[in-house]
Amino acid sequence: MLYKEIPLTALPGVAIGHAQDPEAATGCTVLLFGPDGAPAGLDVRGGGPASRESELLKPMAAAGAIHAILLSGGSAFGLDAAGGVQQYLEERGIGFDVGVARVPLVCQACLFDLGLGRAGVRPDRAMGYAACRAAGTGVLQTGNVGAGTGATVGKTSGMARCMKAGLGAYAVQLGEVQVGALVAVNALGDVYGADGRRLAGLRDADGVFRPDSPGAEDALLGTTEVVENKFTGNTTLGVVLTNARFPKAALCKTPPFVPRASGGTARLRRRSFLQVETPRSCPGPSPVMQILSLFLHREDPHGAGLGADAAGDALAHCGSTGSQHHYVHGAGLHALAAANAL
Repeated sequence: MLYKEIPLTALPGVAIGHAQDPEAATGCTVLLFGPDGAPAGLDVRGGGPASRESELLKPMAAAGAIHAILLSGGSAFGLDAAGGVQQYLEERGIGFDVGVARVPLVCQACLFDLGLGRAGVRPDRAMGYAACRAAGTGVLQTGNVGAGTGATVGKTSGMARCMKAGLGAYAVQLGEVQVGALVAVNALGDVYGADGRRLAGLRDADGVFRPDSPGAEDALLGTTEVVENKFTGNTTLGVVLTNARFPKAALCKTPPFVPRASGGTARLRRRSFLQVETPRSCPGPSPVMQILSLFLHREDPHGAGLGADAAGDALAHCGSTGSQHHYVHGAGLHALAAANAL
């Protein structure tokens, strides 16, 4: 392996903060990019993303940079939390200058965690603001924090057999190029390692997770029963960051059959999702991947391949961490407290 692992916080120009309600099993994670912001692209898979300001991330949008990304629980209810991020940035004079005011450009994606904890409690303006205040103030926490607080995997047979997941982070460096990923793993199915072995997901009927047992995809394909809203738990969210210099259009598109370490875009990051999560594509709420260029070094072809690897490793890291704890729906706060040890 030519690249070395580094802390995600080693990437300059970004501050990351969490806020959560452990009892309600929901939370949010913010990434702040300072007064100048950062160019960003977007890739969405599936049919039901809960998102805000996604149009800003398209190549034809006028905005060349955004000031923050918010990953949140609460499904579409959680979109309220971005108001707190805007308030925090406005108070500090950060935003797009429109003459009479500076408008902070905050993009957001939400995962579906209403089936865990208390569905009536969701991230709001106060929680979004609190995440901003916590940004960059200490060691980056992962696991059962922020947007990963209510994340679960292995839900094809219902919440009673799912496993607690959470937030994973990973970063690597090759020469001067740094690439990192932050992923809230909330898959309908299982999480797999690079060796093809299940790391987390559907538990057996006795409540025990066994890597060699039939997984979530087998359970899904093993029945023809019609279940409404079967795919409401398939909302994995991710952000890939790099200090390599990419124009905005290059962050959103990629030619077909991109080699492992060439090109550089959000769609390439989708490959890492396909490698470590099954089922891979669903018509309902969807995986969302956003990619930021912190714009500090020249455009580098290695950035794309490293980004895909970092995203996949972040998912795998979170899955392997989450596999240490179970959450049985209805078991109460004792199980959730155990998950807090992630």
